[in-house]
Amino acid sequence: MASRWSISSLKSLMNVLPFRKIKSMKSSCGIWGFALLLLMCTSRNADTLTVTGGQSDSALFAADGSLPAITEVSKVLPLEKIKLPPGFVIEVYAEVDNARSLALSPSGTLFVGNRNGDKVYAVRDEDNDNKADKKWIIASGLNMPNGVAFKDGDLFVAEVSRVWRFKNIEANLGKNPKPVLVTNAYPDKTHHGWKYIAFGPDGKLYIPVGAPCNICESDEIFATITRINPDGTGREIVARGVRNTVGFTWHPVTRQLWFTDNGRDMMGDDLPPCELNFAARDGLHFGYPYCHGGTIKDPEFGHKQPCSSFVQPVQNLGPHVAPLGLKFYTGTLFPEQYRNQIFIAEHGSWNRSKKIGYRITLVRIDDRNRSLGYEVFASGWLDDATQKVWGRPVDVLVMPDGAMLVSDDHANVIYRISYRP
Repeated sequence: MASRWSISSLKSLMNVLPFRKIKSMKSSCGIWGFALLLLMCTSRNADTLTVTGGQSDSALFAADGSLPAITEVSKVLPLEKIKLPPGFVIEVYAEVDNARSLALSPSGTLFVGNRNGDKVYAVRDEDNDNKADKKWIIASGLNMPNGVAFKDGDLFVAEVSRVWRFKNIEANLGKNPKPVLVTNAYPDKTHHGWKYIAFGPDGKLYIPVGAPCNICESDEIFATITRINPDGTGREIVARGVRNTVGFTWHPVTRQLWFTDNGRDMMGDDLPPCELNFAARDGLHFGYPYCHGGTIKDPEFGHKQPCSSFVQPVQNLGPHVAPLGLKFYTGTLFPEQYRNQIFIAEHGSWNRSKKIGYRITLVRIDDRNRSLGYEVFASGWLDDATQKVWGRPVDVLVMPDGAMLVSDDHANVIYRISYRP
């Protein structure tokens, strides 16, 4: 049976099927195990990257190397369960397996990373009907390629320890573009090792390094936010004491850095809170592993430094809600009350006795960077009564027309939230 399949055909089919489904199949079908091992060995062990994207020898791909961005699969999602303020509407924008971090080019190409998967995607709405039409697999065989960022025509992709640059990416969709290594100087620890990346107003690429543990003191590079030049040089630490941020952004007026942080585990259902933080300048320390939520001393390390030594959160979020992506709303489609306020994707708890999160929340702030309130904006991915979950928000992105995209790595889609008064 195996002789009927070429290696390129195997790669093509593996790129189409969800990565986690392949893993479950390999034990019962030896050819899948062989193909998976082959891709991992050729793609992850060196500082050159073997890229596999849309393959011309597969009938599943269009002539331009694309796949349909929406199929019948997402039509079964119970979008009617999502609760939004009056006038807001949620729809499926695209289907992307394990959809994680989002980055948008000025011409409208949406790039999407993976965490549990191994791929990076590009998605486009070709006919401007507010639903994506085509998607391309930019690369596969990557190690938690969660982070994507776009600058000057190039796509930057972050694995656990490496960052790659795909030059002139939009001219090379569906052409198996070959990336250039930007840096391989980050730790290879996978515990909190997946990375959100973004370019700041200073033109530098910001890259977090999560703590390699639940709670510990570690080498200086861990529990930080760093930044580098686009060519990989000049790494410096911007913020310390940040346990695990998987989302940050900059205020549209002040250009100052804001970020979410995931609180430690094993202190009970209700402690500690997760955090929304604001960095007024470089070099600040935000408490981990000594202090949580601004005032809660860590039971293991809290005796070493007082909470007064650290920057307090702007807003304590729910305990274990796992806040990830966040954005200031800069569009004009939503009512004026949302302008320059912060939307946060809460991925949801993983070990709390009663689940919490699985929603989009809103933090309102004043012109002095103080919180005016923390409220739920969109919910319904979690059924509180049954504790069943059908979706987990990951990242948010404001589109040029003012609509907001939300990625979901559990339902494998990207939503579009709009306002229709």
